[in-house]
Amino acid sequence: MATTANQPIPGTHLFDGAAAQKGYALNAMCFSFNHAENRDAFVRDEAAYIDRFNLTPAQREAVAARNVLQMIAAGGNIYYLAKLAGILGLNVQDVGAQQTGMSVEAFKQMLLDQAKNIQNGEAVNG
Repeated sequence: MATTANQPIPGTHLFDGAAAQKGYALNAMCFSFNHAENRDAFVRDEAAYIDRFNLTPAQREAVAARNVLQMIAAGGNIYYLAKLAGILGLNVQDVGAQQTGMSVEAFKQMLLDQAKNIQNGEAVNG
């Protein structure tokens, strides 16, 4: 399906200027996790740490639910969210499963199947 700059891929959240403004507090919090002492403070008292950044109710709910897609919808940038995902114990496969709507096991199997296709010389699309 061809898209233009004005027609995003269905189900995709574009990270543009509006999203950057919407997600500023969440992304600022995630950026702070570049420092170990901030990661430790978040783990010690998540609610108090979140309060320091004035997250919106939607952002707070997404963090509490450990739902990366909700965080993206609330303006989160995946590159900043990766640091938070690590603190929450989510790995790349967990996030990929959330993004595709699959279980983690189904997502892992899809990756293995795609690897087999590549090894067999078959093209992989998507």
